[in-house]
Amino acid sequence: MEEGKINKYSCACSIVASMISIIFGYETGVTSGVILFIKEDLKINDVQVQVFAGIINFCALVGALSAGRTSDYIGRRYTISSASIIFLLGSLLMGFAPSYAVLLIGRCVAGIGVGFALVIAPVYSAEISATNSRGILASLPEIGISVGILLGYISNYFFSKLPLEIGWRAMFFMATIPSLGLALGILRMPESPRWLVIQGRLRDAKHILLKVSNTKEEAQSRLQDIKLAVGIDLDCNDDFVTLKQNKRGQGIWKELLLRPTPPVRWVLLAAIGIHFFEHATGIEAVVLYGPKIFKKAGVTTTDKLLLANIGIGITKAIFISASTFFIDKVGRRKLLLTSVGGMIIALLGLGFALTIVHQSEDQRVVWALWLSIATCYIYVMFFSIGLAPVTWVYSCEIFPLKLRAQGASIGVAVNRVTNATVSMTFLSLVNAITIGGAFFLFAGMAVLAWIFFYFFLPETKGRSLEEMEQVFTRVKRNVDVELQTGNKGVQVS
Repeated sequence: MEEGKINKYSCACSIVASMISIIFGYETGVTSGVILFIKEDLKINDVQVQVFAGIINFCALVGALSAGRTSDYIGRRYTISSASIIFLLGSLLMGFAPSYAVLLIGRCVAGIGVGFALVIAPVYSAEISATNSRGILASLPEIGISVGILLGYISNYFFSKLPLEIGWRAMFFMATIPSLGLALGILRMPESPRWLVIQGRLRDAKHILLKVSNTKEEAQSRLQDIKLAVGIDLDCNDDFVTLKQNKRGQGIWKELLLRPTPPVRWVLLAAIGIHFFEHATGIEAVVLYGPKIFKKAGVTTTDKLLLANIGIGITKAIFISASTFFIDKVGRRKLLLTSVGGMIIALLGLGFALTIVHQSEDQRVVWALWLSIATCYIYVMFFSIGLAPVTWVYSCEIFPLKLRAQGASIGVAVNRVTNATVSMTFLSLVNAITIGGAFFLFAGMAVLAWIFFYFFLPETKGRSLEEMEQVFTRVKRNVDVELQTGNKGVQVS
C-alpha cells in the first residue's frame, strides 16, 4: 500500500468541496472593508456596524444545527450544493440592498449558508480521505477560508476606487459567481462512501472507495472498517443491505446530549472546547476590524488601512497552507500547543503596543505603530499554523460515524455563537476597556485555551475514523488514573 501518497481523486473532491469555504472566507474578508463604506453610504452608527458584522454568525446557527440532519438525510454532496445556492441568494440581496434593513436580511440568508458550509465541507473531506491524508485534506476548507479572506481584502482595495454607492455592492456581487459554479460543480463529485454505507448502498460505496484509495487492498480495508462501525457483517457482499439502525439521523440529538456514553461525552467536550477557543482568543477582532485596529495604531489613509489589511490576508493564507504539510506528520496536539503558545506572546505584545499608542498624547508613536502591525501579523501567523486548521480537522474526525454530521454541527454552532459574540461586542469592548485592554483579555483567553488543550485533547494522528471512540475511551481511563495519582496531561499515541 502506498501509505505516503495522497490519492489524486480524493484530493480533487476535497478541493471542490472546499470552494464553499472560499466563498465564506470571501464574505468574511470583504466585510472588513465594506463596513467602512456602508457606514458612510447608509449613515449607520457603530452599534449597527457591529450588528451587521456579527448577525451572520447568529443566523449561521440555523444552518449549522440544520446541516447535520440535512446531510444525514440527503447526503453530503447535495447539502454542499444547497449551501452554495443559499450563499448566492444572500449575496444578491446584499448587493441590491437599498437600505440597512434589506442588507441585514441578505446577511442573515448568507449566514444560513455559512452554517451549512462550516459543518459539511470538513465532514465530506474527512470522510472521503484515507487515514494518512485526512489531516491535510480535511484542513483544505480552512485553507479555503483563508484564501477567500485574502480575496475579500483585495476586492476591498480595488472596488474602493469605484463610486461609494457602487463599490461595496460590487464587492458582494463577486461572491455570486463561485457560488453558482460550486452549486453545479459539486454534483459531479461522488457521495461520501461512509454516508452510502449508512444507507446500505455497499456497491456504490465500494465503487467510490476504489477511486479514492490507492490500491484495492486499501479500499477493501476501509470498507471493512466502515462496515464494522455501522454494524454490518464483515462477510456480507451484497450490493444493498437493509439496516435496522436509523439511516436518516433521527434521535441523534438524544444520543449526543441526553444519554451520551462516557467516550461520546468526552468527544463532545473536546469538540465544543476547541470551537469555543478558536474565536474566544480574538481572531475575528483582527480579521473583521483590522482597518480599525491599524487606525487606532496610527495608520491614517484608507488606502494604507486596506493595504495593511491585505497583509493579514496574505499572512493567514501562507501559514495555513504551510501548516497542512505538518498536520499529518507533527500531529494535531503539538501544533495546537505551539500555535496557542505563540498567540499568547503576540497578543500580549499587541495589547502593550496599542496601550502605548492610546496613552500617548501624540497618537503617532512610530515604534508602537510598527510593533502593533508586527504583532498583529505574528498573532495571525501562529493562529494559522495550528488552531485554525486543527479545529476543523479535529472536530470532524473524533465523532463516531453515526454521530459525526450532527456532532460536528454542535461544534460549529458553538463556533458561530463565539464568533458572533466577539464580532458584535468588539467595538463596545474597546470603548469600555480600551483597545489594548481588549487584546490583553484575548491573551487571557488564549492561556485558558492552552490549558484546556493540554489536559483534554488527545492526539488523533494516524488513527482511523472508526478508532476514535476507542481513543477517547482510553483517554477517560487515563485521566481518571491521573486524577487519582496526581499526574497531569493527556497523551494518547
